Amino acid sequence: MIFTKYSDTFRWVMIALSFVIVILILWNTYVFFQNFKEEERIKMENWSFAQDELIKSDNNTNLNLTLKILESNNTTPMLVVDANGDIYSHVNLNEERIEDPKYIERIVRRFQEENDPINVWVNGKIIQTIYYGNSPLLTKLKYYPLALLLIIFLFAGVIFFFYKSNKNAAQNKLWSGMAKETAHQIGTPLSSLIGWTELLKTENVNPDYIIEIEKDIDRLKTITERFSKIGSLPELKPRDIVDETKEAYDYLRRRSSDLIEFELNTPNTEIPVKINKQLYAWTIENLVKNGIDAMKGRGKITIEIAQIEDNVKVKVTDTGKGIAKQKFSKIFEPGYTTKKRGWGLGLSLTKRIVEDFHKGKIKVLESTIGKGTTIQISLKTIT
Repeated sequence: MIFTKYSDTFRWVMIALSFVIVILILWNTYVFFQNFKEEERIKMENWSFAQDELIKSDNNTNLNLTLKILESNNTTPMLVVDANGDIYSHVNLNEERIEDPKYIERIVRRFQEENDPINVWVNGKIIQTIYYGNSPLLTKLKYYPLALLLIIFLFAGVIFFFYKSNKNAAQNKLWSGMAKETAHQIGTPLSSLIGWTELLKTENVNPDYIIEIEKDIDRLKTITERFSKIGSLPELKPRDIVDETKEAYDYLRRRSSDLIEFELNTPNTEIPVKINKQLYAWTIENLVKNGIDAMKGRGKITIEIAQIEDNVKVKVTDTGKGIAKQKFSKIFEPGYTTKKRGWGLGLSLTKRIVEDFHKGKIKVLESTIGKGTTIQISLKTIT
């Protein structure tokens, strides 16, 4: 209970602590890099002193220590140039390219950017200049903070997606529970309505009224089945998608305003597809109602079915206000809505029904601001 109460504070403390740790690691790495770089500078200055001693010495001088210092450099790349600009010697450089002037020019420029050159003085004159670069170990250490930051960002990304997936799973579980509870609550008055309908049949009531009441009861049954299937894997059966679409189309057309013009274009042949009857009808209903909302209750809804090889395309077109291209995928996100009232769940549920349950695809095929939108469903046919 205490952890739940202070969970946000704990989370921010952990994030702040993580940043402090990262900053300390980067700072220590920087200090270590500078110290290591200074040690290499001292090593190269000692090398220049040894070179100076070698030049000043005569044949009788004991040069064992001097030569040992000169031969000790086997990691740091170095180029020694005399007063005339000619190469005197080089260490740890590409032997095959040392005669290339462009290569030498590029090496000298790079070495000057990495470290200040060291001059060798004899009798008050500069007789040699030593250009040296960073050793391979120092170069690797230089990029270590970048690698560390990359690892940290990747780790943070993994934590973020893990947290987000857990949060989404919790939300889905909550919505599933609410949907099942809604279906359960509807079931009680629905059973009562069925009983009252049977009682009305025995009374002197216009049969047409009974028929319409039974249609609405069947509709409530369908809604109950839809909500009860949320959170569980629905059963898919081979059905003719043309007939299923026509059935949903007829129901919506009869119960929509006369200000809405409907048009249905389907092939004359059957197109068998594995679908769940209730959920597919819910999909068409959501798309049509979304189109009617976009048209503000006045316009034309066109439903078109076409088979292309082993896929069937179901297109729902409205003559509404249209959708900006950058929002084509955003409209399917949970909570997204342009209405003052609404939860923004219709298209999100539609996407889940099509892609998660039926393994199909749904997308905004095309849309023009002020002219309308076409949303397309793609499903695999049964071969």
